[in-house]
Amino acid sequence: MSKMPTQTRIVKRKKRKLRKRAYFILIPLILGFFSVVIYASYLYIKADSVLSNSYEDDGMDKSALRESTVDPSVDNVSVLIMGVDSSDLRKNEDNARTDTLMVATLNKKDKSIKLVSIPRDSYVYIPEVGYESKINHAHAYGGTQATRETVERLLDIPIDYYVKVNFEAFIEVVDAINGITVDVPYELKEQNSKDKANAVHLLPGKQELNGEEALALARTRKLDNDIERGKRQQEIIKAIVKKAISIDSVLKYDNILEAIGSNMTTNMTFSEMKSFIAYGTEGKRLNFETHTLEGADYHLNGTYYWQLDDTALSETQNMLKRHLDIQ
Repeated sequence: MSKMPTQTRIVKRKKRKLRKRAYFILIPLILGFFSVVIYASYLYIKADSVLSNSYEDDGMDKSALRESTVDPSVDNVSVLIMGVDSSDLRKNEDNARTDTLMVATLNKKDKSIKLVSIPRDSYVYIPEVGYESKINHAHAYGGTQATRETVERLLDIPIDYYVKVNFEAFIEVVDAINGITVDVPYELKEQNSKDKANAVHLLPGKQELNGEEALALARTRKLDNDIERGKRQQEIIKAIVKKAISIDSVLKYDNILEAIGSNMTTNMTFSEMKSFIAYGTEGKRLNFETHTLEGADYHLNGTYYWQLDDTALSETQNMLKRHLDIQ
């Protein structure tokens, strides 16, 4: 009986060792791949369920300023963002004022977003009641639709979609991503979401804030004005978006969805929401510009208002129309 040559046995041993090493490498990779697929599938199903529950049918197929319905997967669209000053503690969901009001226009070709902050004390005409008042009163007068109509008349552009969130959503989202890093401009003491005075104390400087602290920074205007407040809110929103799309936050998406879904209403379907993902994922760097409506302090019958500058307002209107390509 002939014996296997020594060289052949060595070669076979090496092949067996290589196969073992390959298994050690491949098995974790395969398991990891399937784990990612399963988690992604779970998130997709959960997002569909949670965000679909946030949908409300506003009875409008399109804005009155549109000739036809829009499709965010191919069209430039606008989104009205409302931060409503409501909470379970205040029990004022139906007649709350908007504490934050912004309009985002999204240009599909350029993958760009223009975000315009509207000061809450802006003195504007409110169609719901037929006279001028602070723009944040529109929601108290007639809810989402009254606010939408007021903003459309003010900016002279169609408002295709809206997203309305309350303070709880803001706090829970920031906490879900383990806080955000922002630059606090000055020392401040502000009430918390439970209306406890001076419950939040922040010192100036770049730092990480939790949900309550971020909300306090977003709400305060004791040491400056509504314009600076709007700029801070824009920076906070950008910080949230940056943190939320980072690799570190991937495993926190479950908590983020819970926070958003239970505190948000929108006329966007889940399918339409998915169309916006491309703005941050299609390679091209997202062009994100922030603006505010310029004006001056104005007092009428002892009440403070922000009187908008007509020339600057016209420039903003034209900018947004060009961005939406409706001129």
